[in-house]
Amino acid sequence: MRIEKIELGEVTIPLITPFKTALRTVDAVNDIIVRITADDGSVGFGEAPPTAVITGDTKGSIRCAIEDFIAPSILGMYIAELDAIEEKLRGCLVHNTSPKAAVDMALYDLWAKAQDKPLFRALGGSRRELETDVTVSLNPVDEMVADSLRGVADGFRILKIKVGREGLRDVERVEAIRRAVGPDIRLRVDANQGWTPDESVRIIRAMEDRALDIELVEQPVKAADITGLHRVTENVSTPILADESVFTPEDAWRIMAMHSADYVNIKLMKTGGIHEALHICRLAEQYGVQCMIGCMLESKVSVSAAAHLAAACEVITMADLDGPSLCREDPYPGGPVYDGPIIRMTDDPGIGIKAAPCFL
Repeated sequence: MRIEKIELGEVTIPLITPFKTALRTVDAVNDIIVRITADDGSVGFGEAPPTAVITGDTKGSIRCAIEDFIAPSILGMYIAELDAIEEKLRGCLVHNTSPKAAVDMALYDLWAKAQDKPLFRALGGSRRELETDVTVSLNPVDEMVADSLRGVADGFRILKIKVGREGLRDVERVEAIRRAVGPDIRLRVDANQGWTPDESVRIIRAMEDRALDIELVEQPVKAADITGLHRVTENVSTPILADESVFTPEDAWRIMAMHSADYVNIKLMKTGGIHEALHICRLAEQYGVQCMIGCMLESKVSVSAAAHLAAACEVITMADLDGPSLCREDPYPGGPVYDGPIIRMTDDPGIGIKAAPCFL
């Protein structure tokens, strides 16, 4: 099975409600879809969201990276030589993690299809179900409370609460949500780099003093401030999850070795795909660090690839894969089944996506 053709398309899917964080506000998924066709007619799908504020990738840069650099370097290569393809993929340009991720997952899709196995089984996994949280966007407190109650009514037992713009006032919004949903719902707090280290310690300790029972706080400080992240982790009882601070296996190793965070959030758009994410999983196993699998604002194609990775790796114990649940529609046949908070893996070969509307 050889790589014969690499094509790009675009998908636009409106969100049910605007997605608001400390970094941005988004109304729709507007992503690049990759389709790789092999010489036997098999196809693999991948996806790249232009998340410039986090990865630096725009639609234009994603297209340029794939069309001008990645595609010419791997066309004609054999899917069975996946490690050699990945070496070419990573060596043809630096950074550009989102386009690399889109091509990488399409390659893994084809690699598993060549074995006639779902990807999670081809990777050695056996988990059939995952449970994801649902995101509560950063809004006025009453609106966040209403959104939290709606998520619980939809069956979600884990809420990911976006904060990071108003310092200590964030404690009030989290407290209001805790009062509304009760003690049995798990709350994760995501500051998206919105606090300083000193603010982080004050805010997290305030939540601890009020017994809000927060499962974890995600990326409280700027991505590059590993020293500040370490200071927060060492001075609070609530577990800290590193997200934007972790792109590469080297980033993960540094944070794990220094214990700058308790957990690590793996996102394919940061790692550049499944190949490098597997390296991070192996490091996490060595250091005894649990991982979350997360996503940007992505649709079912790339979220399904992330779900397969999570189903294959026991060290991934938490999932933040609510992207498809935030979309008004699902235009893709096949793939894992998204049933509220539960993601059910199927036996479809590869990632399971059978078609993308932009190629019909």
